[in-house]
Amino acid sequence: MPVNEVQGVVSRAKGAPVELVPILVPDPSEGEALVRVQACGVCHTDLHYREGAINDEFPFLLGHEAAGVVEKVGPDVSNVQPGDFVILAWRAPCGNCRSCLRGRPWHCFASRNAQQKMTLADGAPLSPALGIGAFCELTLVDALQAVKVDPSASPLAAGLIGCGVMAGLGAAMNTGNVGRGDSVAVIGCGGVGNAAIAGSRLAGAHTIIAVDIDDRKLEWARGFGATHTVNSTQTDAVDAIRALTGGNGVNVAIEAVGNPVTYEQAFYARDLAGTVVLVGVPDPTMKIELPLIEVFGRGGSLKSSWYGDCLPTRDFPMLIDLYLQGRLDLDAFVSERIGIGDVEAAFASMERGEVLRSVVVM
Repeated sequence: MPVNEVQGVVSRAKGAPVELVPILVPDPSEGEALVRVQACGVCHTDLHYREGAINDEFPFLLGHEAAGVVEKVGPDVSNVQPGDFVILAWRAPCGNCRSCLRGRPWHCFASRNAQQKMTLADGAPLSPALGIGAFCELTLVDALQAVKVDPSASPLAAGLIGCGVMAGLGAAMNTGNVGRGDSVAVIGCGGVGNAAIAGSRLAGAHTIIAVDIDDRKLEWARGFGATHTVNSTQTDAVDAIRALTGGNGVNVAIEAVGNPVTYEQAFYARDLAGTVVLVGVPDPTMKIELPLIEVFGRGGSLKSSWYGDCLPTRDFPMLIDLYLQGRLDLDAFVSERIGIGDVEAAFASMERGEVLRSVVVM
C-alpha cells in the first residue's frame, strides 16, 4: 500500500510540548478516505490529550476540528469521491450497534474509524485524536467520517462544526430541545458555550442568559445572541438568573464548563420541570453531591450531551446552509489563523482565555 509522508503535530508524552514531525499516512484501503486538510481548529480536547486526561495511548496525532478535500478513496466507498469538500466527524454511526438498531444513530456505541494506522517515520503507530488526527496535511479516516458539504463555505469556519460548534449547538437544539419562547442559561462562554447561545437563538429562545467570570467572554456571548449577561464573580449566578426570569429559573440550563460548582448552579437555576444539559467535559476525578429530594422535587431532566447528540450527515450540511444564508456566524468563532507549527502557542492562548478558536490553516 503506498504511503504518504507529511508533517504532523504529535504529542509524545504527558504534559510535554507538542512536536511537528514527519508522519506516514497510508493510502486508503476498503471503506477509507484520504483527506487533504485545509483548516483545523485547536480544541480544548486536543489539550486534554496532551495532558493525558483522555487516555495514555501516546503518541497522539492531534487535531480533529477539520475541513478539507477528499484526495483518494478506497474500494467500496460511495458517500464521497475525490474532489469533495468535507467536514470530518468523530462520530460515524456503524449501523449495527444496539443504539443504531434502536434508531438512535446519534448515540452510536461503535463509531467507525480508519482501520489502517498512521505512524511516525520509524513505524511507531499513532493514536489519532478522536479517531481523526488532522493537524497534518493529509489524514486517513473512515469514509463515513467525511461528510460532504457545500464547497463555497470557508474551510476555517466549516471545520469548527466538526467538534466544538456542533457540541454547543447540539446541546441546545438536540439535547436540550430548546424551542420557541423558551428561557435558557448558558454557563461558560467559551467556544462551546457561545455555540449553545447561537443554537438557542436559532431555536427561537426568548431569553438567553450568558454566565461567565470573564467580561470579554460575556461580550462575545452578546454577539452570538445572549439577551442578558451575568458575571458570576460579581453576583450570585443562580439569584441573577432567577431575577431575570420572574423568580422561576430557566427552562433549559446548559453547563459548558465541566465543573461541579457550575453544574450545581445550572441545577438550581432551572425552573420546575426544567432541563439541565452537561456539555462541558469534567475532570475524571470530579464529583458532585445533590440532595436527592431536590432531584426528585424539581422534576425535569438531567442530561449529558455527547457531541451535541448530532447526526453528522443530517446536521453538518444544514448548519453550513445556515452559515451561507447568513443566519449562523461561524466566522465569529475564528479568533486567529495560525500555522501548523503554532499549536503549542495556541494552547497557551486558549488557557489564558484569549481566544474562542485558533485555526490552523494548511
